[in-house]
Amino acid sequence: MTAWFESLGMMHGWAWFLSTIIGILVIALPLMLAVAMVIYADRKIWAAMALRRGPNVVGPFGLLQSFADGLKVFLQETIIPTSANKGLFLLAPVITFTVALIVWAVVPFQAGVVLANINVGLLYVLAASSLGVYGIILAGWSSNSKYPFYSAIRAAAQMVSYEVAIGFVVISVVLWAGSFNLSAIVEAQRGVYGIKILNGFGFNILLFPMAVVFFISSLAETQRAPFDLTEAESELVAGYQTEYSSMSFALFWLGEYANVILMCALNSILFWGGYLPPLDIPILYAVPGIIWLFLKMGFFFFAFSWVKATVPRYRYDQLMRLGWKIFLPLSLFFVFLISGFLMLTRVGL
Repeated sequence: MTAWFESLGMMHGWAWFLSTIIGILVIALPLMLAVAMVIYADRKIWAAMALRRGPNVVGPFGLLQSFADGLKVFLQETIIPTSANKGLFLLAPVITFTVALIVWAVVPFQAGVVLANINVGLLYVLAASSLGVYGIILAGWSSNSKYPFYSAIRAAAQMVSYEVAIGFVVISVVLWAGSFNLSAIVEAQRGVYGIKILNGFGFNILLFPMAVVFFISSLAETQRAPFDLTEAESELVAGYQTEYSSMSFALFWLGEYANVILMCALNSILFWGGYLPPLDIPILYAVPGIIWLFLKMGFFFFAFSWVKATVPRYRYDQLMRLGWKIFLPLSLFFVFLISGFLMLTRVGL
């Protein structure tokens, strides 16, 4: 697009700037629309599993329910507790929502279709996504209320517990793909080792356990059930969101679902071929890669909703035990196993 603007006589700097802004809007605006629709889909899936109807009044089949809810919170009054730190109180939901959007800059939607195709894309994802917990911590502390503060402490401990396991899982993927670039990682999944017709590290017997660990850890990273200990309405009222109302509450809601969609995309990209078809058959490549990516993301989103609708919340000690005593040693063991296997097969004795 930059070259097209330059062909119109625009200077390179302005051409790059304008094309980047357009690229950001092309990603951000559909993403925000998608967040509204996945909230609707989430509620419909829960309703179906509980033999209820779910949203079905506002708009055809209830499709406009999320927009009605958004209008409702927009028209509500923003209430700030008297003893709260007002600056940080208002900044916290902005951080949560913003961080959920900036990560999408390096997500490849199709071969060559990515806003920033940087070599350290996976490191950027880890760095940016880990910042989201600061919004929760600031919200809990700045509210000057005990329940939100407990939630902030839980969020910090939960992030540390599962970021470590996710880091080792990512190391396994990087070792096999030989790159931190997300597009290169997707391309490295063409023809699984030993089974040339399948696309995706998840079909690899050595990487499949890491795919399972990453999926469960992504539930914990997004504070989704059964790992929603930061909200835990039976214990902490609503956790870090207790003192929030109006659009500040809605930004937390939108940020949570934007993170869920992101984790669905990362599960698809890192382990299940991303924009590649599941089978390495020429006719399947006639379907645009972005369609394959969205189908895989839809499957993982259904899995996220399925887990939330059916699995009871963990106790906090169970959450910690799973992260530190099971996932950490398991992922570390597979790092050694995969690196040893690659040394033997690619380098030799």
